[in-house]
Amino acid sequence: FASYYGDHMVLQREPAGAVVWGHGEPGAVVTVTLSGAQGLVITKKTAQVKGPSGTWTTVLDPMDQGGPYALTAKQGSENVTLRDIYFGDVWLCSGQSNMAMTVLQVANASQELAAAARYPHVRIFAAAPARSDVELEDLEQIALPWSIPTAENLGHGNFTYFSAVCWLLGRSLYEALGSPVGLVEAAWGGTPIEAWSSRQALQACGLPEDTGRWVEGEDEAPRAPLWHGACFNPLSSSTSPHWHVSGPQTPSVLWNAMIHPLLNMTLRGIAWYQGEANAFLHTDRYNCTFPTLIADWRRAFHAGSAGQTEPLLPFGFVQLSTYRRESPDDSFARLRWHQTADLGVVPNARMPGTFMAVAMDLGDEHSPYGRRVPGRGEGVGMKLLGTNPISFLFLGSIHPRDKQNVAHRLLLGARAVAYGDKDLVFQGPYPTRAVLEVTRGLLNVTYSQELICRQRDARSFEVCCSSQASPCRWLPAPVVAVGSRTVTLALGGCGTLVLGLRYAWAEWPCEYQSCPLYNPQGLPAPPFL
Repeated sequence: FASYYGDHMVLQREPAGAVVWGHGEPGAVVTVTLSGAQGLVITKKTAQVKGPSGTWTTVLDPMDQGGPYALTAKQGSENVTLRDIYFGDVWLCSGQSNMAMTVLQVANASQELAAAARYPHVRIFAAAPARSDVELEDLEQIALPWSIPTAENLGHGNFTYFSAVCWLLGRSLYEALGSPVGLVEAAWGGTPIEAWSSRQALQACGLPEDTGRWVEGEDEAPRAPLWHGACFNPLSSSTSPHWHVSGPQTPSVLWNAMIHPLLNMTLRGIAWYQGEANAFLHTDRYNCTFPTLIADWRRAFHAGSAGQTEPLLPFGFVQLSTYRRESPDDSFARLRWHQTADLGVVPNARMPGTFMAVAMDLGDEHSPYGRRVPGRGEGVGMKLLGTNPISFLFLGSIHPRDKQNVAHRLLLGARAVAYGDKDLVFQGPYPTRAVLEVTRGLLNVTYSQELICRQRDARSFEVCCSSQASPCRWLPAPVVAVGSRTVTLALGGCGTLVLGLRYAWAEWPCEYQSCPLYNPQGLPAPPFL
């Protein structure tokens, strides 16, 4: 069997058929048997080992949720049997360090780890961080083979395995669906979207395929070992080896080594938490690179699974949280906007079948993870982009510990978008129109949902009021009144000329769970421009 099939795994349940593949002698015939209790044969398939690659592939008949089953592959006199296999929903979790952050690192970690034993039917698997200049057929290394969750494997170390966002989402999916859940983690801290994108996807956005080469040779010591998939981090030598803090920047190397090998897997959905690195690299291309990555991964997983993974594979993601309180620029705000393909809310025409967890109100100034000093960790190599390295000496953290709310907001989106729960509110309130009351100097903004105002903030709303469109002069528009679905803003110094309106356009827009606007379900209104 290929590397990511093993005892305790979860295979995708009906209506899809699970793809199973492996290696063999070219020309040989492999018989694959799925059997239940007392060795009762449920399905038998044969597959021929193909040419130079020496691989065979078969699609099992669609199976109802449940287990345990055994899966045997036999070639001549050799056979291999995998046991304790369940059918359920398989989700892939990918991204950078906020996805790689483990259950050990979150708020209430000890309680979360102790609860592991209650979820024996949520199974976990983690690919090891790896890079390659060519597309690989199979994973070269595995950090955690398919396992039943324990406190030890959920909290193996910092930024190793297992992903807290992935685990908390999978656990709550299991509670909501009652069906086994398989979680596959493929994440690496400090990595830009370009590293996770295929060559074709980068070309579609007009990015040269060797963007990022500038980091490899030109940077000094801390970068050098990255070639070998390792990175030393002087801040935390006491914990596990820190390859997870600052991964490769080279285009496509993670697509090649960590995603391409998984394409034959039948999936139910993807969860993605990435973007911090792109607040410092090609920020304004993200409105192309991100929707293109989604479409490209969908196409590739559909093709790789012989059509079993649905073409509009549900894709959930986390909108960036916070980093620095007094940020010199608006790169985080721009990236949050670009994460929605500049439409502010998903799913939308450019990003169908997607769902988003807003996280800008979950900042964590005192998180011990991610306090940065120049030239180390998430943000290494940025001085080549002309960013003053001293800006890394600040309070604040790029790794908030509240991953429970992140996972809860993702769960709502997954239930609505992936599982078709039509009555579930999964998005925060979003403006539908704005009407100017010129004589009173007011702007009335109408929202899509009932509003709960948690904070009357004078600076959250800003209006652009210059005589020419660029550069815009953004001035605060204080909130005068909040109705059940409307917000009234004072235009103050703006006169009659209002060219634009924006909300929460800052790297650190509000205190913990205290942005101005929420809906009754407690979901924050996302930022907009």
